[in-house]
This record gives sequence, structure tokens and C-alpha cells, in this order.
Amino acid sequence: MKSQNEYKLKSPPDDAISAVKFGPNNNQFLLASSWDGFVRLYDVSANNLRHKYAHDSAVLDCCFTDAVHSYSGGLDATLKSFDFNATKETTIGAHNNAIKCVEYCTDLNAIITGSWDHHVKVWDPRGPICSMNCNQGERVYTMSVCGEKLVVGTASRRILVWDVRNMSYTVQKRESNLKYQTRALRCFPNKQGFVLSSIEGRVAVEYMDTNPEIQKKKYAFKCHRIKENGLEKVYPVNAISFHPIYNTFATGGSDGFVNIWDGFNKKRLCQFHQYHTSITSLCFNHNGSVLAVACSYFLEEETAPDPLPEDAIYIRPVTDSETKPKYVAST
Repeated sequence: MKSQNEYKLKSPPDDAISAVKFGPNNNQFLLASSWDGFVRLYDVSANNLRHKYAHDSAVLDCCFTDAVHSYSGGLDATLKSFDFNATKETTIGAHNNAIKCVEYCTDLNAIITGSWDHHVKVWDPRGPICSMNCNQGERVYTMSVCGEKLVVGTASRRILVWDVRNMSYTVQKRESNLKYQTRALRCFPNKQGFVLSSIEGRVAVEYMDTNPEIQKKKYAFKCHRIKENGLEKVYPVNAISFHPIYNTFATGGSDGFVNIWDGFNKKRLCQFHQYHTSITSLCFNHNGSVLAVACSYFLEEETAPDPLPEDAIYIRPVTDSETKPKYVAST
């Protein structure tokens, strides 16, 4: 399904795109972090690059706290902030290994970082100081804020749920019901649960409530698989983004496809056209009218294509017919 209005952002990153993030309460500005060592700020309305700032190595994640302040981290293990109005960069702090995840907890006005050093740190942007440092027991691969809760996906398929207000103990410890390494995790906007994906073409829908009746609702399904000549090729599911209003979600895989799902009714709502290479990150904007799609080759094949596919960010308007649940009448 092609959109007539979809377009590519000008001045894309020069290496693989690790994350794209729209700002809270803002549909105009998009952050992009890249393995080229830069974080870029795009004005998607004007289709231009407004600013960029550098880390000493590949940048693995970034986020906005408001329309003019960003935070980012990566292989240099350093958390940086940038004030786009003042064009001022500040080094906030560091981990002992790469920072894989950077999230903003709106409810508590806190920056949260997850690292390959097995730790999650909570930072007060007013300080800026590290207010909490919590061992996850394994490398942090992905995490998502759910109100005052934080859901962390680590190596060894572990899922940990924390209360950001008091991280002296873990609220929940789970093992992913997907057999292979966790790749992405995102919480439902209504805070009832979360979705996680694996490197082996599967997605799981989980619920926060530990009541056995609620837990019966959780399930997993296969996706991002292509049949060719009678053989099924299975691709990693690299990216998940929730529609902010409808609680539906988009997944992006190394097959180059984006699917939109109704997780509560277990239905796929639509599939976009195949992009030229792997989908590495997805982000709906604040009102759910646009989806940013990051495409980069992520070294999935034994022999890399020559030349490598270009790194690109597509801005795609989406419609209710693509993103709104088609409610099933109860019988």
C-alpha cells in the first residue's frame, strides 16, 4: 500500500539510522540518531535539516524532553543534551559501556538510560544529576516508559518492570515467551501492557496486570516472513511504534515491510509497500497523523550488497483506515 504523500527527508544520515523520535506535543520536529556519530534535528514540515550535533562514536538512541531539548547516547557511553534554541551542548554523565536506550518519562520529568553495562540510570534534567542507578543483571537492549513504570528488555530474554519512583526493588520479573533475542519493546499508550519483538520474526503482546485471568490474554504471532521458492525467510522485527490515540501499533522488519496491527483484536490492519532495505526505527507523531520510517541496511546478510542501500527517512501520512481498530462486535 503506497501513500501518494510519502516523501524522503533531505540530508539523511551518512550511516545506519538507529532511532527516529518525534517530540512530545509536537508534530513538526523529528530527531534521528545514527551510527555516523551525529544526532540530527529535522523540520519535517519544511523538509530540511535544522541542526546536528556530534558524539565521539555511533549514537544508538535519542529523545526529546520538549520541543527544543534533546538527549542522546551511544557507543561513547556518554549521555549528552542539546538545547536547539541556544545551540548549546551539555555532557550530562556516563555509563561504563555503550548507552543503548534513552527515554523520557513525562510523568516524572526524568531521563532514563539503559546500557550494555547492565545498568539503568535515572537522571534529573534540572541538575543535571543521576538520581538512581539500578543493576538489571544483563545488557539492556530495549526499554519503554509506561506512565511511572519502566519496562526493560535485556539479554537472555529477560523482561523487568520497575516503578521509576522507587527502583530499590523490581516490580515484576518475566522471561520473554519469544524463543530468541529481544529486539524491541514498546508499551501501550493506555498502559495496560506492552509489545515486544524478536530477531526471529515474532511479536508478543503482554499485559501488565498479573491477574491469571488477564495473563490468559497474552499471545504471540509470526510476522515479517517472506516465502520464496517454497522456503520461508524469517527476518528480525527491529522496530515498534504505537499510535498515540488508537492503541494500534506499527512493526518494521528487516524484510523492508511496515505492518500495522490491532493488538487487542489480533488483526493486521494493513501492510505498506516494501521499502528498499531494512526498517530500523519507526515513530508516530504526537497526534498519530504521520509515521516516520527509518531505513538502513543492518548487516543482516552474510554477504553485504554492493553498493550498500542508501540510508533514508520517510515521512508517511497515515489514515484512520490504516490505523484505527475495526472493532469486533461482541456476541
